[in-house]
Amino acid sequence: MVSGSEVVHGFPHLDTVRAAITALYRRLSPDGVRSYAPSVLPADAAFSDQDDLHLGAQRVARALVQHLKLPDARMIVSFRDMHHAASVELTAGPEYFIELNDRFRTHRRDIGAALAHEIMHIVLHRLDLSFPGTRDNEILTDTATTYLGAGWLLLDAFREDGVSSQKLGYLTPEEFGYVLAKRATAFDEDPSAWFTSPQGYTAYTKGRAQALRDARQPPLTTGGWAGRHRYAKDRRYAVEHPGAAGADDSSPYAFEPGPEGMRVSFPCPTCHQRIRVPVRGRVRARCGLCRTILECDT
Repeated sequence: MVSGSEVVHGFPHLDTVRAAITALYRRLSPDGVRSYAPSVLPADAAFSDQDDLHLGAQRVARALVQHLKLPDARMIVSFRDMHHAASVELTAGPEYFIELNDRFRTHRRDIGAALAHEIMHIVLHRLDLSFPGTRDNEILTDTATTYLGAGWLLLDAFREDGVSSQKLGYLTPEEFGYVLAKRATAFDEDPSAWFTSPQGYTAYTKGRAQALRDARQPPLTTGGWAGRHRYAKDRRYAVEHPGAAGADDSSPYAFEPGPEGMRVSFPCPTCHQRIRVPVRGRVRARCGLCRTILECDT
């Protein structure tokens, strides 16, 4: 939890975020991922200052447990003075124990955000899905929380002005927006109406712009003129110099010579699994992981 200190912006963790989305599809399957529709609704996480602190926290926790498809069990939420926003006890159940920072006693509208992150730790523990290292594992947790429909609460908890700031989670605000936009496209949702934080909405629009760029990269037919021009130049070089490095490291695609002719590999804009298709003009490709149909001009 960042409170009062400078908030990091931009997309410094984008590679790990994309790897986390791929891992979700591999572990849950496309049907499993799509079973987390619709997102947690604002009413499910609403928490006013007039609500009883502990009963309200239990109610929101129960809604999140149900959305994230954990076995129906009692969620015990307590509050104490601590450095982090929250912590969770990863046990086999049947009860879940979560501790929240005392700060949430007076910042109740953000309790749902803190609970969502901690409950996702339980989900990933039960799925036996993790990344090595604390940093990458926390990025996986934030990404999974957002992509499976509860992480928009974390982005809505982001607030920043000239004298103070608050951010929950390990992703930057723009990275939360990126994952949320990826989900919005995959699930045909529009989360823009859910935000109460103007700064959270702005971060969503910046993340959405980055997500749209993913879907407009060659060899996809949605690639713009400049991208298509560069792609044609790289393809020509690859044909004339088989085996040589053509596209630079910043390019999302790579050409690979093979016994049946040149192929191009590129990340699926939905799940980021790499796809390989022959270089032969218009091709319709189907991602083997998330089953997205992609129109390509190779």
